[in-house]
Amino acid sequence: MYSISLQQNQYKTYILTDDSTNSQLEVVPERGGIITKWRVNGEEIFYLDEERFTNPELSVRGGNPILFPICGNLPENTYTVAAKQYNLKQHGFARDLPWIPLGSLQEQGVSLQVTLNSTETTKAVYPFDFQVTFTYRLEGNSLTVSQHYLNKSAKSMPFSFGFHPYFNVKDKTKLKFEIPAQEYFDHKTQEIKPFSGNFDYNQEEIDVAFKKISGKSATVTDSQRQLQLTLDYDDVFSTLVFWTLKGKDFYCLEPWSAPRNSINTAEKLTILEPGASYATSIKLTAKFI
Repeated sequence: MYSISLQQNQYKTYILTDDSTNSQLEVVPERGGIITKWRVNGEEIFYLDEERFTNPELSVRGGNPILFPICGNLPENTYTVAAKQYNLKQHGFARDLPWIPLGSLQEQGVSLQVTLNSTETTKAVYPFDFQVTFTYRLEGNSLTVSQHYLNKSAKSMPFSFGFHPYFNVKDKTKLKFEIPAQEYFDHKTQEIKPFSGNFDYNQEEIDVAFKKISGKSATVTDSQRQLQLTLDYDDVFSTLVFWTLKGKDFYCLEPWSAPRNSINTAEKLTILEPGASYATSIKLTAKFI
């Protein structure tokens, strides 16, 4: 049985439930359209820093933050369009703005639709009219995020997009990665390094990008939790980023449509013509083994 309910906490929280697998999603549209929690068999799959979440001055560290209209950071937070310079902070503004809930469905799972429209505030840093609509769908032990990007401008609109999911983990040394790549770019050292299936967690921070990926699925197995997570993504997601901090009970495996600074370099950049739209999706599946 599927259901959806609304709970008034600090923010209005939509709770999507699939009773057949004791699974739930919690979505907070007004706090960046974010999924804050995802439970399967009653187990928390996502990590959430509750203290940061309750402070609207801080970016959310946890759940599944949205990256748009850029992924990563820009040199000096600047980029140029039509010979004019603009400023965009890391990962763009979508994760910080209120999204509008549009409605829900309870067929083939339970879903909630949320949308973000351009405003004068967004156009001051990103000079385009747009509409971004997501459909979050929970079905059994899977979470699907369907995305629709619409250019409402009279000019071509360049952008990149992605997600920054935070996954719960207690012992990172118990993780095993199956990523369709043989090397990654280390953002800290600016070096390309071979990948053999895991990382050195003695580092204070790990921030790497897999740019040469040969498949559309990645899997992480946590032997301590006996949990296998699979991330499936469309071809447009050209980059997978792994990020974690020493001493923190999370790791991030992030699907990006383009690497850092693509709005300046045009590498893997998505460009929509006036009136055009683009649709894609990602899917996360949690399996206890």
